[in-house]
Amino acid sequence: MGFPLDHRQTEMNEKFPVWKRTLDMALVAITLPLWLPLMAMLAVVLKCASPGPLLYRQKRVGLGGRTFACLKFRSMKVNAQTQVHEDYLKRLIDTNCPMTKLDAAGDSRLIPMGRFFRSTGLDELPQIFNVIQGQMSLVGPRPCTPHEFSSAPELLSPRVAVPPGITGYWQVNGKNKTTFRRMLEMDEFYANHLSLALDLKILFWTAPSILGQIFESRGRCPEEKQVVN
Repeated sequence: MGFPLDHRQTEMNEKFPVWKRTLDMALVAITLPLWLPLMAMLAVVLKCASPGPLLYRQKRVGLGGRTFACLKFRSMKVNAQTQVHEDYLKRLIDTNCPMTKLDAAGDSRLIPMGRFFRSTGLDELPQIFNVIQGQMSLVGPRPCTPHEFSSAPELLSPRVAVPPGITGYWQVNGKNKTTFRRMLEMDEFYANHLSLALDLKILFWTAPSILGQIFESRGRCPEEKQVVN
């Protein structure tokens, strides 16, 4: 079930580019010997750290405004309140402040190892199964929540014009050090310049960007990488 976008826009947005789907499935298959054992190891670590389900399923808005269950390794305690995060995100949007994670200064809802999972992006590895099912791509805008989308569909509609991704233009250009408004601008830029070359460049920058999130000084915002000529 999707959100009530303009009918013609929805029809136009429902097509998953063939080259993009081919790239996704090829890379998922080639890297299978890497991500599958890693995912199994993380599942064991998570199970030892906290009893309860391994995966957290959250409703997100994808291509054409359709919703899907986005998969993550559970990094928070079972039955943790999500309203806290929604209120925090709303404050960041209203004040146009950098979108630092709520757990940057500590969050009692996190399980042991939860902060490490989130800071490294390892909690998002199960989204590979969303990619396999065709609900996401390896590269694309971060899929927004129904709450985010319903609050400003006219601003967020460019994000559903292309498949959502595990990594993306925003993620390699500052991510949580940028404002919500800047994130929307980057997502729109990506949607307008969608190409194989751009996806490959973003994939190339993903690992260095993850390392940067862990080791860079939090007081210094990295410059945007010019991945498009």
